[in-house]
Amino acid sequence: MSIPSRRTLMSSQLDRRTLLLRGVQASGLVLAAPVLAACGGDNGKKSGGGADKGLGTVGLRFAWIKNVEFAGSYLADSKGYYKAEGFSSVNLITGGPTATPAETDVVTGKAFAGLTSPDRVGQAIQQGAPIKIVATQYQKNPFAIMSMAKTPINTPQDMYGKKIGVQVSNTSVWNAFVKAANLDVSKIKVVSVQFDPTPLTQGTVDGWFSFITNEPNELESQGFKVSTFLLADYGYPLVSETYMATTATISSKPAALKAFLMAELKGWKDNIADPKLGATLTVNTYGKGLGLAIPEQTLEAEAENKLILNADTTKNGLFTVTGALIEANLKTLAIGGLKLTSSQLFDLSLLAEIYQENPSLI
Repeated sequence: MSIPSRRTLMSSQLDRRTLLLRGVQASGLVLAAPVLAACGGDNGKKSGGGADKGLGTVGLRFAWIKNVEFAGSYLADSKGYYKAEGFSSVNLITGGPTATPAETDVVTGKAFAGLTSPDRVGQAIQQGAPIKIVATQYQKNPFAIMSMAKTPINTPQDMYGKKIGVQVSNTSVWNAFVKAANLDVSKIKVVSVQFDPTPLTQGTVDGWFSFITNEPNELESQGFKVSTFLLADYGYPLVSETYMATTATISSKPAALKAFLMAELKGWKDNIADPKLGATLTVNTYGKGLGLAIPEQTLEAEAENKLILNADTTKNGLFTVTGALIEANLKTLAIGGLKLTSSQLFDLSLLAEIYQENPSLI
């Protein structure tokens, strides 16, 4: 049985970029009060230890369906970390191919915060959305080229003379990557494919555009041996699974936002310590009914933890982004036509405060 993946489950072929633009335009960029029951401003007090009570229900909009990609949030909920930080409960809002863009849900106030990526936040900002990235989970972009281990494609140049399966909705990322990697596209045969990677196993194509945490583990769980390389290692260093909030939330509800990030940090630290915990919660509780399996979801959790934890986050703390990585992201976005400054796209000040106040979290 094929394990439903982030891409395989996307029966709708709408590009998320298209969904974003439609959603933001349809919303008229009208900013409602974010989903937080205590809607007044806060005083910016230290968020740790549950000192600030009465924060009400907090809404977090996921970037996709409730698979293991959001295991840290499941652990934060199930272990009571949100309540410990002063929230009465958390509303974990699912995404998916038919959902409105996460950016729209945050802008319109359906969610207090959301998970997305820098390119989508940048596009929304250019459309007038008052949002910024306040933290990031993945230090490396999860997009990858997958091939069969018996005929591996180990570098971008290895794609020359090969047929690469690329989904229509990933064309914009592919185009940005080949530019960033200085590849001669005339030497690569791009084949339009869906999201089920079966054509790769049958030899119809030589390589497959994929998420490192999904399709490779899907095929491995079916007994296939695959090889991969990350786009992030060859000129496409965009961070991913970035937390976004409105500028109004950042300025008027700093203590609530810090409390939310504290709960998420604790949940993700637990998932890194034991990936099977999050995988089990995903399959048995939060993603029940999606046809997921604990062994495969554990593999995905282990893969995503490698994207979250590196030398920089070990030194500076989870969710942090170095200045050098921010500049690399801005440069990559500019290749795709999104010219933004660091201050337009990022505001990591509250995350910095969390670590200054709670150095033991590092």
